[in-house]
Amino acid sequence: MGSVSAQLIDELGYDPDDGVPQLVELGDLPEALCPRESHGGARGAGGAAKGRALARGAMIAARIGARRVAVARLGSGRLVVVADECPHDGGRISDGFVDGERLVCARHGWELEARNGRCERVCKPRE
Repeated sequence: MGSVSAQLIDELGYDPDDGVPQLVELGDLPEALCPRESHGGARGAGGAAKGRALARGAMIAARIGARRVAVARLGSGRLVVVADECPHDGGRISDGFVDGERLVCARHGWELEARNGRCERVCKPRE
């Protein structure tokens, strides 16, 4: 029998103590962006981002259940939630930054637009 942490990771598919909040723990999200499946996994008051408003140009990592997502507030104020995976090589979008209405991947500078919960490349990499 392994440690409790190893059992949780095996059962849930992620480490619930890794500091990445569940999407429902972010205070200013519309209910439509918080799927029912993520409510059961919320850690409540222990969440790092609970009740925090996301400023324009900010981006953070979150989870919907075991799935990692990037949550960003674009320059226009529009809030987007996308899979936290760059279409180029799988790097984390949440490690990048917001540039106006685009998300920029930190690994290779790909400029991306959020469409239907995913990121799509919109131009050549930054130089």
